[in-house]
Amino acid sequence: MAFLGRFEMTITSLQPIASTPAASPQVSAQEAAQRRQLLQAAQSVNASGVLGRNQLVFFLDRVTHRAVIRLVDPATNQVVSQIPPEYVLRLAQDLGSSLKVMMAVDDT
Repeated sequence: MAFLGRFEMTITSLQPIASTPAASPQVSAQEAAQRRQLLQAAQSVNASGVLGRNQLVFFLDRVTHRAVIRLVDPATNQVVSQIPPEYVLRLAQDLGSSLKVMMAVDDT
């Protein structure tokens, strides 16, 4: 499942989706270890069946670089729930863009 402007990772695979080739931001060894632990925990939850047929999917929003958690129905690829919601990601993107513009004006 690929989305424009995003890097997505499925829980069953630790590889980026081939259709979205973009450099991801550099992360520290500690942050990489935390991400691996998070993915392993999600794999355990998905394998346990506690979510029924739904699956947890984690990815990094490419624009805001924020972690996003989705509960997805794998039969339909429909997003059942998402944290943070899409509107919060767009708000963060807009605020980041506004801040860059304000900083550029201050530099002149």
